[in-house]
Amino acid sequence: METSNRPFSNRQLRDMIVPLFFEQLLVMLVGLADTLVVSYAGEAAVSGVSLVNQFNTIFIYLFTALASGGAVVISQYVGRRAREEAGAASSQLLLFSTVFSVVVGILVLWGNESMLRLLFGQVEKPVMEACVTYLQISAYSYPALAIYNAGAALFRSFGKTSVTMVLSVFSNLINVVGNLIGVFVLKAGVAGVAYPSLIARLFSAVVITVLCFQAKNPVTYSKKWIFRWDGQMMKNMLRIAIPNGAENGVFQLVKVALSSLVALFGTYQIAANGVAQSIWSLAALAGVAMGPVFITVIGQCMGTGDVPAAAWYMKKLSKITVLLSTVWNGLVFCLTPLFMELYALEPETKQLVIQLVLIHNVFNALAFPFSGALSNGLRAAGDVTFTMVVSIFSTLAVRLPLSYLLGVTWQMGVTGVALAMACDWVFRAVLFIFRQKSGKWQTFRVI
Repeated sequence: METSNRPFSNRQLRDMIVPLFFEQLLVMLVGLADTLVVSYAGEAAVSGVSLVNQFNTIFIYLFTALASGGAVVISQYVGRRAREEAGAASSQLLLFSTVFSVVVGILVLWGNESMLRLLFGQVEKPVMEACVTYLQISAYSYPALAIYNAGAALFRSFGKTSVTMVLSVFSNLINVVGNLIGVFVLKAGVAGVAYPSLIARLFSAVVITVLCFQAKNPVTYSKKWIFRWDGQMMKNMLRIAIPNGAENGVFQLVKVALSSLVALFGTYQIAANGVAQSIWSLAALAGVAMGPVFITVIGQCMGTGDVPAAAWYMKKLSKITVLLSTVWNGLVFCLTPLFMELYALEPETKQLVIQLVLIHNVFNALAFPFSGALSNGLRAAGDVTFTMVVSIFSTLAVRLPLSYLLGVTWQMGVTGVALAMACDWVFRAVLFIFRQKSGKWQTFRVI
């Protein structure tokens, strides 16, 4: 039974969690649909899109890290009921996101082929042509993506996650229909799947920005702050965003290294790992969706100076995350044998996929809620250096060496790499739980 002094009721938490979960689910399903449609454009198109998406992920994480930093600051101002300061913070986030993404887009357009050759070597000419085409069109969408993330951060900071969910439905519908037209009607190949993504992102950016100016919102964009640089406000946001971005950057580099490692294990293991990862993405939805909830709730509580409420919700949200993750991961694992019927794989490969999904889902249900979602709660309180150091150390000192030791030295292959991932999560979870219980995170101030 919740007491009256708790700022968030169970219904309010549910109204935040459910839209975020379905938004993430929709994005994942549309990603699968994109892959399916692209496959009809030829092998070179599939390879080009796949390689560029790895490259694009770096910038997507940077824009997301920036938006997360802004969301923490905005949430704390919302909790303090400082509407004008919250509006100024969100406007500054829009300004910086736009400038930063335009600069990144220009640099990518200027050096696209050189960057691709540096990353992916001398790939075949048709694949490189597909890469260049897809990357050039993608680069034009970077500002739209960053602007959308800034607007989404504003709505999530005051708990209105249903807005981004509905917008995601329309945006992804544009993307899927556009892909079908581009590939099957216009026969445009890679461009046929790149332009719909650009159009969908532009649509999302324009709509979310218009909605962010609506006076009925608890917090709105302010024209006077969009074109005015506030060094202190920007410093507050970047103090959260930069460590988060560095952490994600290191993770992505290690991910690329592990992809090279998996390539050593033979065809059937590579195939099993690829299929398992697509199922892992589905299974991880519950934990990923809870991250923004931690930021909103803990951020608002800390903004009001209500540390006991923040501590109470840190525990409550952790329990909710474990419960949701356990149920969802269990459901996905039970469905995995049915998924296997859709793949034309050898029985040995299917069996390995089921084994990999079992390892992932057990630890994703029990450890990831603390290594992932809980860390967002710590960041929302301003405890960003600790989370960054732990995450980078765990990635470099636990996941990477254990992947080589278990996978190569002990000849466990992709099973060893999966176990190393699980150990990484457990290591982080233990330290983040210890940090949460120590109360040290309660001493930080963001604003």
